[in-house]
Amino acid sequence: MDIRAPEQQYNPYRIYTREQWARLRDDTPMTLEPGEFDRLRSMHDRLDLQEVEDIYLPLSRLLSIYVDAMQRLYYSQRQFLNIRDRKMPYIIGVAGSVAVGKSTTARVLQALLARWSPRPKVDLITTDGFLYPNAVLERQGNMQKKGFPESYDLPLLLGFLSDIKAGRHHVRAPVYSHLTYDIVPNQWVEIDQPDILIVEGVNVLQTGKLPRDGKAVPVVSDFFDFSVYIDADEAALRQWYIKRFLALRDTAFTNPKSYFNRYAPLSDEEATATAIAIWERTNLANLEDNILPTRPRATLILKKGADHVVESVALRRL
Repeated sequence: MDIRAPEQQYNPYRIYTREQWARLRDDTPMTLEPGEFDRLRSMHDRLDLQEVEDIYLPLSRLLSIYVDAMQRLYYSQRQFLNIRDRKMPYIIGVAGSVAVGKSTTARVLQALLARWSPRPKVDLITTDGFLYPNAVLERQGNMQKKGFPESYDLPLLLGFLSDIKAGRHHVRAPVYSHLTYDIVPNQWVEIDQPDILIVEGVNVLQTGKLPRDGKAVPVVSDFFDFSVYIDADEAALRQWYIKRFLALRDTAFTNPKSYFNRYAPLSDEEATATAIAIWERTNLANLEDNILPTRPRATLILKKGADHVVESVALRRL
């Protein structure tokens, strides 16, 4: 895995094979129970004891070092400035393509980090709740670009993260329904002063265009202390998306309330053709134009093989 541009000699990442990374676990204890793996794993994703031991326990150990160092710096800065401030949470971003397994990674990290000693409060939020409602996307002509940067209410998301980083109480985020494929009206989830917040979404590492006048233009990743990008080849992502679409056709799509209920009667051939069309029209375009270009901005990159197993890890040099 080479993160460099063709003309770039210096690689800002240290690359580890799976075996090299697994050895960095050291004595980090396994705190997950065998029965938890099914709850944490997304549909068709790979999560078993070996994956947690080899990939996620070393990552948990690394994050404990980063969080401890940031906390000490924060308290030292407060003393230097002679200020009393609210508790400042550590924010971790998780990015990557549709169907790559972001949700699994985010949930596993939440479960592992919440069992550190002393038990920190670890919350998880996805950026789905900050998508514009379908009615707004329809008016904007962006319904086919759902998940693209322009489909998110960026001011609302930035305001949420700013309030979280400022240590405010009871910060609300909208609720998104994957069944209705839309924002749920008048429903909210509250995040109340976590020690660690994990923010998961396809485009959380987006930067946007910089202004010529030098004015500050905040982006989501400005609020991150650490970021993880889940990577995989496009052929694997396409196959995983098709497989997930076929599974949903036989499960969630059969619900009459499902936005995608019209796909439930499709044959295997029809459903596969539909999934490929959606992938190429929306998800592949989003991957190539918006998601993949942000990969070099991540602190750490987990590269998966075709079997959903992480094959290598890239960690940004300090």
